[in-house]
Amino acid sequence: MSKRRYSATKFNAVNWAAIEEQVTRQRCVFAIDVAKEDFVATMMSADRTAVVTLKWTHPQQTRALVEQLSGLAQTAVLEAVMEPSGTYGDALRWQLSQAGIALYRIGPKRVHDAAEVYDGVPSLHDAKAAHIIARLHLEGASQPWREPSAQRRELKAQLSLLELYKGRERAGVSRLEAQLSRHWPEIVQVLEPSSVALARLIGAFGDAATVAVKPDAAAALLRRASHTALAEEKIAAVLASAEQTVGLPCLAAERALLQRLAEDLSETRQALHSLERQVHQQVVDNPTLQRMATVVGKTTSAVLAAAQGVPQDYPSAASYLKSLGLNLKERSSGKHKGQLKITKRGPGIARHYLHFAAMRWVYRDPIVQKWYQAKVQRDGGLTGKAMIAVVRKLTKALWHVARGEPFDPRKLFNLKQLELAA
Repeated sequence: MSKRRYSATKFNAVNWAAIEEQVTRQRCVFAIDVAKEDFVATMMSADRTAVVTLKWTHPQQTRALVEQLSGLAQTAVLEAVMEPSGTYGDALRWQLSQAGIALYRIGPKRVHDAAEVYDGVPSLHDAKAAHIIARLHLEGASQPWREPSAQRRELKAQLSLLELYKGRERAGVSRLEAQLSRHWPEIVQVLEPSSVALARLIGAFGDAATVAVKPDAAAALLRRASHTALAEEKIAAVLASAEQTVGLPCLAAERALLQRLAEDLSETRQALHSLERQVHQQVVDNPTLQRMATVVGKTTSAVLAAAQGVPQDYPSAASYLKSLGLNLKERSSGKHKGQLKITKRGPGIARHYLHFAAMRWVYRDPIVQKWYQAKVQRDGGLTGKAMIAVVRKLTKALWHVARGEPFDPRKLFNLKQLELAA
């Protein structure tokens, strides 16, 4: 086998006239291995012959490349195929679609698994990946690339911001807790470090000494911040801890730091709540998401739509389940019987939100709760496996709910077996 089999030609050295002559009136594939800057692609004819493997610098040479491909598409049946690798290929994909070139996508796992199939060598590099992508596409392993709708793109952007601010909120809570552990360690035992009332208190007063000097004002603020939900006993405990703290007394700069950390946390939460309202409004304006929200909540329904589209995009409940990585896989051979596990091929954020929706469902619905407990008992106390089973049932139900069917947990469980039949 020639070691030059996968050698790539620089874009400026490609003989496009010779390529056009070779592929005229033929089907050919332009298979792209996406990178941050150094892109590689293979043009392959329908008989699996590599016409050319080329490399170019993105974005500097991308426009010129698309112009050449657009010209080839006038005389040949040209198809472009690429992996959905993050965001690095989005600009090229947009330019190809604007040029009217048919676009296809192929899963990175398929490419990885095929590394040794065609040449018997398990190595994988850019040029070889482009060859594999082209071969797999010609063998029917790819799918047409469907661009997400404007609403889905908007949801994805809003949810990315939501995750950004949630991360900032978690970091803010940790920073504030760390400083309070030095200067007022008792307060984080009376109030949760994530407490809104705690952040408001520190933002206004700064440290324990200031609270101890103004106990009435501090108590009034705690009542307002908690909307009178905070028990008087806790308020009294906060004031007592301020007087008796063993913490290191604050210098002026340290008090200012505590106040700024608390203010930043409160500002982050305000921005977070504003984003949540925007996401919820998107759900309210969409009948499908509204139906899903009655089962899993507005935020979860928005996450699912942004991550994998709405259930109507899938022909069956099983295909929707598979898209979210919740279909089962098995590794068994001979007498060895492996455990069934979910594939986790879909977006992790969708499974994360579905998991918490399933937990709420188990907590609130007595039918689900009894089925879950029976499943845990059958599995020898394995709670995780039982919860995944609930997630799978919930996901299948969502496929039907999105199409207008009423949500009825009784259709998902054997009531006679649970002794809950009406």
